[in-house]
Amino acid sequence: MFSEQTFFDALADETRRRLLSLLLQDGELCVCELFYALDMAQPKISRHLGVMREAGMLSVRKDGTWVFYRLHPHLPLWAVRILDFMQQAVIDLPTYRQDAQRLAGMADRPAKCCA
Repeated sequence: MFSEQTFFDALADETRRRLLSLLLQDGELCVCELFYALDMAQPKISRHLGVMREAGMLSVRKDGTWVFYRLHPHLPLWAVRILDFMQQAVIDLPTYRQDAQRLAGMADRPAKCCA
């Protein structure tokens, strides 16, 4: 269930902002792509994704062994706008650019049948 408090709490963490930035750019990403792009351990990335999923910000889709995340399709318009503004503010920051570059250079990315 979505709540304003958990939405803003989730945005307070830089790792979660970095994950959201990648999801805003690509639409849907596998957990493996996210931990590769951020160069962090899978359990840490999964924990942050879980926080955002529980906050109602993300939806999950499983495809065999792959687990894909995307923004929840029923986010309130005001929340989507805040995320868009956040994306505009961070897109050119070095850390966020490096994340996008690492993701773009990832070999053997999982295919998305339904993205």
